[in-house]
Parts: sequence; structure tokens; C-alpha cells
Amino acid sequence: MTIVGFVRHGVTAWNKEGRAQGSSNIPLDEEGIEAAKMLASRLADEDWDIIFTSPMTRAKQTADLLAEQSGIEVIEDQRLRERSGGMIEGTTEQERQQKWGPLWKELDLQFETGESVVARGLEFVNEQVQKYPNQRLLFVSHGSFIKRIVVALMEDENYAVKIDNTSLTVLDVEKKSCVLLNDTAHLAGGTDGD
Repeated sequence: MTIVGFVRHGVTAWNKEGRAQGSSNIPLDEEGIEAAKMLASRLADEDWDIIFTSPMTRAKQTADLLAEQSGIEVIEDQRLRERSGGMIEGTTEQERQQKWGPLWKELDLQFETGESVVARGLEFVNEQVQKYPNQRLLFVSHGSFIKRIVVALMEDENYAVKIDNTSLTVLDVEKKSCVLLNDTAHLAGGTDGD
């Protein structure tokens, strides 16, 4: 049985400011580093075989902190990167509305399409599942990326939930069952499977 886990990177200053990060290379802030360390302690007691990560700074920092605790190999791949936010990267909702109006989401602001994100993400995850059968594979990536890939793997829109920073989502890919969804039990006051 192959198990896949998805971890969203730790929090960044732009997360807190409500800025669209997309393909911008923003590092973890202090809180993000601490939360990643808490998750690393939690995962140290679990048997993960390989960590794959987006090469973007915030994800790579998170993956490296997880690997530091567990000694697991980290492999970077561009296909795990966040959706490109085009012209909105670095802006807040208020700034977007001021610049492009309340219907800004309907404009062509050069976003990467959701279909493109799912295609590249599924390609990579499925490749690794085939390459490493009966192993436990951990993917460190980004919120909107993880949400889209989980929905695609589960073939169920009910899994389209907001993905919190340093949350853990675990799927049994053969059974198409969700073991954990957006779990932040390692954080004080975090959600436990919600």
C-alpha cells in the first residue's frame, strides 16, 4: 500500500499580510520555522521514506527542517511549485480591487490555469507512486496546489478545503481514502483532522 502525505509550507510574512505569493520566492518567517519544527517532531515518530519538495524557498525550508529531524532524503521538483499568480503576485485583496476593480478574478491577469497545476502535479505524484510502490511518500508544497491535487486524487470536490500552513494531509492512494485532511494537531490549538 502506497501512502502519500502532503505538507503545506510554514507561514510567511506575505501569508500574514494576505499577499498573493504564487511563484514569488518568499522565505518562512520565525513563526513558520517554529511550526515546521513542531511538525518535524511529530513526523519523527512516523515512517516516511522520501520527502519531495517544491524548490520555492518557503517549501524547501520546511522540507529541510522535516528532513533534519528525520534524516530522510529530500528531492526537489519544479512540478510541486505553487500556481503562478501572474500580475497579482505581491498584492493584497484590497490592492487588487483598487487596481482592477471588484471583478478582478474575471480578468486575464496571467495566472497559471488550475488545469495546468493539476496536470503537472498529478503527473509528478503518480510518477513517484509508480516508482516507489508500497512506500510512504511526503510532498511539501503549497496550499492551493495541495487542495487541487487532493481533490484530483480523491476524485471528490468535498476535499476542496482551505489548507493551513504546516498542515498534514495523508491519503491511501490505492484505496482512494483520506486518512488525515488538513491536520495541524502538532500546533497549539490546531485542527485535528478537520
